[in-house]
Amino acid sequence: MSGLQAIRYSRGKLEVLDQLKLPHEHHYDQVSTSEEAFDSIKSMRVRGAPAIAIVAALAHGVELNNGSCEASTAHETISYIDSRLDYLKQSRPTAVDLSNAITHLKNTIRSVNVASKKDGVTERETIIDAYIAAAEEIFRKDTETNLSIGKHGSKWLLENAPTKSSDGKVSVLTHCNTGSLATSGHGTALGIIRSLHSGGHLHHAFCTETRPYNQGSRLTAFELVYEGIPSTLITDSMAGALFATKKTENNIAAVIVGADRVVRNGDTANKVGTYTLAVLAKYHGLKFIVAAPTTSIDLQTETGAGINIEERKPEELTQIRGAVVGKDGRVDVSRTERVATAHQGIGVWNPAFDVTPAELIDAVVTERGVVVKGADGTFDFKGVIPEI
Repeated sequence: MSGLQAIRYSRGKLEVLDQLKLPHEHHYDQVSTSEEAFDSIKSMRVRGAPAIAIVAALAHGVELNNGSCEASTAHETISYIDSRLDYLKQSRPTAVDLSNAITHLKNTIRSVNVASKKDGVTERETIIDAYIAAAEEIFRKDTETNLSIGKHGSKWLLENAPTKSSDGKVSVLTHCNTGSLATSGHGTALGIIRSLHSGGHLHHAFCTETRPYNQGSRLTAFELVYEGIPSTLITDSMAGALFATKKTENNIAAVIVGADRVVRNGDTANKVGTYTLAVLAKYHGLKFIVAAPTTSIDLQTETGAGINIEERKPEELTQIRGAVVGKDGRVDVSRTERVATAHQGIGVWNPAFDVTPAELIDAVVTERGVVVKGADGTFDFKGVIPEI
């Protein structure tokens, strides 16, 4: 289990690692209101579908614990919590973990039997206690989920790898950041890589820079170095060349990515650039694996055409901000500068995500097991979500 923590929590107190300052500086923001959580998520100081849901849920729990709700009846308390959760839902619309967590929390507070409350405890307090307990459980279960994804994914890849070294090791490529910094710990796609490494089955991990926000170069590279995992950073446009020239000598077996939303047929929304990697993996005979907790599976949306793709600010593509490197080559974390990387008058299209068709995906790894495509080229999630 990694020592890295994107989220530090105890009842009534939430601290969120500012990932915009990584890898040069570790700074935790105190998050005690829904507004602060919204800003943290929207600005991408915290990112990753599981972490977004956890921060939103816990932040409202903190403000409830600290007395933000002044309702006097059960109905008013539920209405207040609903309004705060509806507000938080707008912070990142593409990631389904957030909406799933909000639905779960709303159902939880409606299932509270206020008639059986303890003496001296108000209906409001009973509902708030139930909310906080449910939010804390989302946080706790995410770590268990990630460890299971790592176990299932590494096992499946080793059994289905198109190539291995003489000692049974494989190399993989991953995109964006899906590790401890994107979750409560261990990670999803990066969790599979961690499990391969800890089991002695990983030869090498390659990670993309993930433009324009550089989550791969700033965050995944940082995690891989922190964990001592043999790894190499490449630019997004180098993946095809990597597969064409380095596949055999490095035994590159798979591309492993996370997911912000997997819909009913298996189409997957993930960080922009994922679709390109899936096409390249198909051409070069590599497995393409999506690591997704069941909370990221959206059964209400039939195909990827129904996914709302968030578009972000043009400045992310035309400008970049970072710590200053001195003449001696050292990074000065006390000084940051924003510099232009393109003509500031150019038009920009900056979608945060793209959709990878199910036909290009070999396996979706969940905490409940691995789902592979059926003969019709789509995925059936009944084995991991039996209630459907």
